Amino acid sequence: MPTTALSSPSDSVQRVIDALTALGHAERPVMLDDAARTAQQAADALGVALGQIAKSIVFRHVESDRAVLVVCAGDRRVDEKAVAAQVGKLARADADFVRAATGFAIGGVSPVGHTQEPLALVDDSLWRFDRIWAAAGHPHAVFPLRPDDLPRWLGVAPSQVTAPPAPRPLGHEAS
Repeated sequence: MPTTALSSPSDSVQRVIDALTALGHAERPVMLDDAARTAQQAADALGVALGQIAKSIVFRHVESDRAVLVVCAGDRRVDEKAVAAQVGKLARADADFVRAATGFAIGGVSPVGHTQEPLALVDDSLWRFDRIWAAAGHPHAVFPLRPDDLPRWLGVAPSQVTAPPAPRPLGHEAS
């Protein structure tokens, strides 16, 4: 796992560091040598399973215009109908909305340290792992945590908000 120490973090990474400190989380974010804008890039850079990446997906809550933060495993797709059933009507969030509502750019949205408190949901599929990794406010910054940290930090119970993984096609066997 090629990483670099955080000598002078950006404002958004510092916000995550401050939030983690306030939450009593001892492990600081690290900077990956390569960008981790996607869950697959992060998993590859860290040498972990794709599902161990706790990706933060942001939607716009139509009624309140607040951010809806869905934290789920990197190997799962958010089920928008399941999310809407829990929080109400959703709309897509473009890059400008994500930055304005969270303080983070897409590809670096952390589950903590938002500039405005989001409506939050945590998918129960993360509990397949003891240790997971989340973005820390920058496409190169990540931090380790336990799934049990998220409900405590975000004030929500885990729920099923992702679709089951699609079955993999069977390979052709040589005869």
